Amino acid sequence: MPEKDLSALFLDTLKDIYYAEKQILKALPGMAKAAESDDLRAAFEKHHDETEGQIERLEQIFDLMGKPARGKKCDAIEGILEEGKEIMEEYADTPALDAGLLSAAQAVEHYEIARYGTLKAWATKLSMKDAVKLIDQTLAEEKKTDETLTKLAVSAINAEAA
Repeated sequence: MPEKDLSALFLDTLKDIYYAEKQILKALPGMAKAAESDDLRAAFEKHHDETEGQIERLEQIFDLMGKPARGKKCDAIEGILEEGKEIMEEYADTPALDAGLLSAAQAVEHYEIARYGTLKAWATKLSMKDAVKLIDQTLAEEKKTDETLTKLAVSAINAEAA
């Protein structure tokens, strides 16, 4: 049985976020299409492009480890994305739709920020300097996306929903 150490935990978590990013990539076009706000739609489309780059960086980390890039089903992201689908169905054609989409997107971002923050700390502990750099790039993008979504919510979307 392989040793269950920090390196194994890092790899398991890497597989988890790899799966999550691929699911997010599939979900973003539907969210963009459902959005009423042009700004929110643009934010989803921009993040779709960023997510493609994030997946590539994860694949580079797998390469650095000499492991195949494979996902491991992530129940957390499945649940978060399912909630987003429910919002799209239940609030379609209502003033609250964009606020709900934004909320669902921020739940995704917060999950990603938590995962990438953990991976960065573990990669640092494991002296994986190249992985730390790649994770740091993604973590910065995720935080920026979260900030953009917050600004959209505060500046317009929440008021329109009220």
